[in-house]
Formats: sequence, C-alpha cells, structure tokens
Amino acid sequence: MASLHLITMSKLWVLFVFCCFTLSMVEMVSSSSSKFDELFQPSWANDHFIYEGDDVLKMKLDYNSGAGFQSKSKYMFGKVTVQIKLVEGDSAGTVTAFYMSSDGPNHNEFDFEFLGNTTGEPYSVQTNLYVNGVGNREQRLNLWFDPTKDFHSYSVFWNPRQVIFLVDETPIRVHSNLEHKGIPFPKDQPMGVYSSIWNADDWATQGGRVKTDWSHAPFIASYKGFQINACECPATVAFVDNAKKCSSSNEKRYWWDEPTVGELSVHQSHQLIWVRANHMFYDYCTDTARFPVAPLECQHHRH
Repeated sequence: MASLHLITMSKLWVLFVFCCFTLSMVEMVSSSSSKFDELFQPSWANDHFIYEGDDVLKMKLDYNSGAGFQSKSKYMFGKVTVQIKLVEGDSAGTVTAFYMSSDGPNHNEFDFEFLGNTTGEPYSVQTNLYVNGVGNREQRLNLWFDPTKDFHSYSVFWNPRQVIFLVDETPIRVHSNLEHKGIPFPKDQPMGVYSSIWNADDWATQGGRVKTDWSHAPFIASYKGFQINACECPATVAFVDNAKKCSSSNEKRYWWDEPTVGELSVHQSHQLIWVRANHMFYDYCTDTARFPVAPLECQHHRH
C-alpha cells in the first residue's frame, strides 16, 4: 500500500508540474512582446523618431513638432500594454499620451495622458474615457514612483463588462458596464492604439500657468515592451460583425470573457482603493463646480 501511495503521489506531482508548465506557456504566449514595427507605425513627424536597436523607440518634441504613432490594426476587447520612460527633468507644458480610440465624432476612447512637470514636482497622470463621443470623465493622480527614471508598464484591459486602466499591473481606474442602468458602455466600436508627445502648455501644467521652456528641448519619451493581446478587427468588417466575432460563443471562448477577469479580484480591489486614497487628487465625480449633479455613472460605480 505504501509503495502504491508513493506511485500515486509521484503521478500527481508529475501532473502538477505539467499543469504549471502549461499555464506558464499560456502566460508566455499571451504576454509576449513584439517589436514596434510589427504592431505599430509612425503616424506623423517621422523625423522625430529615434530607434535604439530592436527594443527601444524614442519620440521627441521640439519647438517645430511633436510626434505620434498608431497601431496597424484595430481591436475590440483584450489588453494593450506599452512600457514608457517619460521625459526627464523640466517637462512642464508637455503631454505624453497613450490611448485607444475608434473613429468618427461618436467615437469611444480610453486615455492615459502624462502631464509634464517642473523640475522636482511629481508627474501627473490623467485618465479619461469617451463613450459615443462624450468625454469629460477626467481623473488625475500622482504616481508612487518616478516615471522618468525607468520604464514602467501602462495597460488598458477592455471586455464587455469593464474597462481597467493599469500601471505596472496595479489598477488605477475601473469603468464598469452599467447599461442595465441606462448608461452607455463602449462595446461596439473597434479601436486603434496610439501614442503621441506634444506641446500643451495652455493647460497641461498647473492649468497652463507654467509654460514650456524650449531651452530644455528636445523632450524625449522612450518606449519598449509593445504588447497587444486583443481581438483584431479588419477595417472592412461592419461593427456589429466585429462585436460578434470578438465575443465568446459555444464554439470559441476568449480569455477576456472568462469569469476570472470579469471583475477585479479582492487584491486588485484593495490596490485600487489604495491608489484612490493615497494618489488621486482629482475625480470628475466629485467636482461639483463642473457637475452640480453627479454624472449618472458616478452614482452607481462601486469604486
């Protein structure tokens, strides 16, 4: 009996190791990075791009121009990530943006906007979300690290139930699907993935009071670790067909529809509460000057 028990335990151990290896391989496939030119292309000011080997792309802003890039495809549901090292030193007046957006006046959009700082002041991160062309959902926070000293990952996760903004896999914002409350949710328009660096000294730093000091130009943002694990949508396919294509069915199950990613875990919920309590300094939901009556989604969101 003892030997039989040992054999059984041995088989279970082999099965455990195999399962761990399999899960590891799935994670490796889903989070593998691609080179910039496999997923993206410059969209303007090609002469303001600097390529350092196969891994790092830099975009610069000077008095003449900023720069931007965009994905070669559009996507609906999934996760997009890029690692960014923001402009060092006095970056007042500059904005480095990383965002997803569909086309047209009634577009949907998910924004990271990194607002430049004067030397010694913390970088501010503004997130915003447009639904059917309507934005005005800004939140701002200061990061818990210096984003100019090293690369950090910034991600948008999107499925039919929620949109999550993440920094180094820590959720900093969640926008839930509240269609059952009569609130529109962005779920039917494929989006491109974009980034840009540009001058916005009319509003970016201390409400536009601090202007860009061009003697510090060029201002350079660095990128690496480009990842898109999402449902690719051909431009020739109608929106409604894309929505069907990218939603799970009996024949195919997509990872972004799995129950385990349908809502935040307990740990992620605690992380989000910590971020909001310690680092957020502006939330449109509490801005009574702009919104004497809180926007409807603010009345229903848990976080």
